[in-house]
Amino acid sequence: MTSSEDRAGFQQLLRTMITRDDRVAELAARWLDLPDLLAIRRRMIGTGLVGGKAAGMLLAHAILGRQIPRLSERLEPHDSWFVGSDVFHTYLVRKTFPDFVLRQFAAMLEYYGPSPIIVRSSSLLEDGFGNAFSGKYDSFFCANQGSPADRLEAFLAAVRAVYASVMSEKALRYREHRGLLGRDERMAILVQRVSGAVHGSLFFPQAAGVALSYNPWAWNREIDPHAGLARLVFGLGTRAVDRANDDYARLVALDAPAHRPEATQDEARAHAQRRVDVLDLEANRFASLPLEEVIRRAPGLSLDLFATARPGRSPLLTFDRLLSATPFVDDLREILRTLSDAYGFPVDVEFTLNDLDGGRLRLNVVQCRPLQVKEGGTIVAPPDDLPPEAVLLESRGPVIGQSTHAPVDRVVLVDPDAYERLGTQDRHEVARVVGRVTRLEPPGARRILLLGPGRWGTTTVALGVPVVFAEIERVSALCEIVRSRMNVVPDPSLGSHFFNDLVEANVLYVAVTPDRPGYRLAEDAIRAEPNRLAELLPDDARLADVVRVVDFPRRGDARSLWLNASCLDQRVLCFLAPATAHSRAAPGES
Repeated sequence: MTSSEDRAGFQQLLRTMITRDDRVAELAARWLDLPDLLAIRRRMIGTGLVGGKAAGMLLAHAILGRQIPRLSERLEPHDSWFVGSDVFHTYLVRKTFPDFVLRQFAAMLEYYGPSPIIVRSSSLLEDGFGNAFSGKYDSFFCANQGSPADRLEAFLAAVRAVYASVMSEKALRYREHRGLLGRDERMAILVQRVSGAVHGSLFFPQAAGVALSYNPWAWNREIDPHAGLARLVFGLGTRAVDRANDDYARLVALDAPAHRPEATQDEARAHAQRRVDVLDLEANRFASLPLEEVIRRAPGLSLDLFATARPGRSPLLTFDRLLSATPFVDDLREILRTLSDAYGFPVDVEFTLNDLDGGRLRLNVVQCRPLQVKEGGTIVAPPDDLPPEAVLLESRGPVIGQSTHAPVDRVVLVDPDAYERLGTQDRHEVARVVGRVTRLEPPGARRILLLGPGRWGTTTVALGVPVVFAEIERVSALCEIVRSRMNVVPDPSLGSHFFNDLVEANVLYVAVTPDRPGYRLAEDAIRAEPNRLAELLPDDARLADVVRVVDFPRRGDARSLWLNASCLDQRVLCFLAPATAHSRAAPGES
């Protein structure tokens, strides 16, 4: 066989097993070889493709193994199996798994023994260039305890649930919004041994998180956005990728890890992580536990690198020694730079971290995908002679997204005072009304500024408005209003599924704390304007005192409402001015 025939055969095998996407296939051909494909095939159940998430993980390990051999002792090899995409199609047709597939499932579980595993979605379109599918499909931890029959049944339930998520509303809306409904979208499965160790009756890695090779929130001018950022948690990484309603992750600028986004030590303490996601081996399930309970149930647990001791009180998860006294930050920066260079594109990486013996760290890259981020950019400065009554909103950060100087056609405000008086059911209805308002017109028909109390997208109505992202994906800018009496702070959640949704939809994120110096929100001015909710959605008129819809320019006032947001300066000004006076838009704006 000639060398050209060998190359053609390799390409055919690659497109049969790994990907049909041209850009991913080009990467795979550069970094994978025939022995790699044969090794993958030996761990494959059924036939078809391994899917986007598995392809990204495999590529990351291949790139790092070849480009940074010195890190081989500190990088944990992946221990994965792959359920091919053809198994999904067979299951849909037969409504059950063939006997030969069940035998392979049982053999795989015998290989893993009682080690916890995670059953992860890995669809054909997932984690590709331009389509992250962040949080649109499900993944499930299996504590993997009990008899072989019990473990097989739990695994099959997880696989069925991942398959069912292909037809979930959030997945279908995402595909519709991105013009993917006509594309072949089959679900492969990536099965991974959970990285971590047994601590008492619990299993977890000591740290995990998300790392971005480009930092879209440089909260300090000393921070270089191209140095990257990490969102770090103690325990399983679910609290890093899901926007936890009751907790926080540590944000780390990788070129300035000591520079925290919090302004004071009191704020840093208030925003520390207090709950830990673990696998409870006694209960055979995933659990979220208070740190104090984790410490009690895991005697001998070493916290030196991850927590700061406090006499008479429980330790505080700060990660200070991990960041200052170990090579973790340097290693993560090199990993991100190497993967980004290989991809020719910024990357988004999920990782775990284990302290093997007092500072000897083991990193595991469990996911890698292109990061769909736009740099902040520069814009024209807002006028410096605005009368106070012309300013609707002023913020000193956080501001995340592409810098913007453009007119706003519509302001939708969930009135914080009125929302606070509502019961739980009505708060959920407010979220549905917001979704109906923002989707009245086709995408791009209006530039909408959406403001509301607390965290958008929360599942805890006491902390914000419980919209799903599909309900707000057409807005241009999203603002979280936080008052000092609220038990919540602005949480940009960089690297989370929510953040990735904002980035892909090109939605600017802004937070405003009206009772702090340098921030302003003219709520009374918005309340004084005619509310169009009852006119636009007559059936929702009863909530007109909660959801306020104001269009600009206003009747009898020729001034436009301008949104001027600088990600470089971490400053936002929304103001009324003549339409022609500030018409120079930022690059990419219209």
